[in-house]
Amino acid sequence: MTGAFIPLFGGLPGGPEVLLILLVAVLLFGANKIPKLARSTGQAMGEFKKGRQEIEEELQEYEDDGERTVDAEPADPADPADPADPDDEPAK
Repeated sequence: MTGAFIPLFGGLPGGPEVLLILLVAVLLFGANKIPKLARSTGQAMGEFKKGRQEIEEELQEYEDDGERTVDAEPADPADPADPADPDDEPAK
């Protein structure tokens, strides 16, 4: 390797970039709408997390049901049919 340094958060904007993004957001939406926008974004994130948690719980229940099925004792084997007597001759 040539000793190239790959930063951990290389693709994320730094301090000056974040300030520029905030300035553009204020210009586009106006200072009065920013709190409403942030509130609705927070509510959407909360709903997303709630939905994700419900799906994870359903998957966990499904996995638990599968484990119970596998852990269950096997049923008694059916009685095998009486084997044909080798001395018996087939019906003609």
